[in-house]
Amino acid sequence: MSKMITKATKFEIINHWILALSCLFLALSGFAFLFHLEQLNAVFGSFATLKVLHNWIGVVFVVSLLATVSHYLPVALNLSGDDITWLAKGGGYIIKNVSLPEQDSINSGQKLYYLAILGAGLLISVSGFVIWLFPASKSMVLLSHLLHNVSFVIFAMAIPVHIYLATIANPGTFRIMVQGTVPLEWARKRHGKWIKRMGY
Repeated sequence: MSKMITKATKFEIINHWILALSCLFLALSGFAFLFHLEQLNAVFGSFATLKVLHNWIGVVFVVSLLATVSHYLPVALNLSGDDITWLAKGGGYIIKNVSLPEQDSINSGQKLYYLAILGAGLLISVSGFVIWLFPASKSMVLLSHLLHNVSFVIFAMAIPVHIYLATIANPGTFRIMVQGTVPLEWARKRHGKWIKRMGY
């Protein structure tokens, strides 16, 4: 049996689920406001109650997002020629059995995904706070609604792809966000650069 190694700490696992669940709630409640979904209105009693929950879950979301920065941002910003090569070859998803450069603790695609989610997450949070806290500033609120919606579209496109790649497309990956461990050989194939740095 292959040796198991830690890929995610308990804090990272818990924070990932807080981020995921808060994001899901915000997306559903956002849809409810945008399309006046009476079904969700009935569940929470009123759109006013849903609005309050949306605002405060937004606070949870942004705190959780910021908690990822120290772990993921340094790796995501550490881009090199290996990342360009990996992306040019589609990470092996488009053409199978291609030779790919060794990857860090997150691969090149995950680096770009994280940067996109962090940027969109900060934009949707700041614009959301403006809509919530400065309703009298009509021009700022109007611009914030635009930025809020653009950011939401980025999330709406990126999250389903992320879920697919973290489950069906890469068996074994979902285990990281449940148990935090992966087989050493599995990690060597997918995160060779990180494995060497860790001394395995």
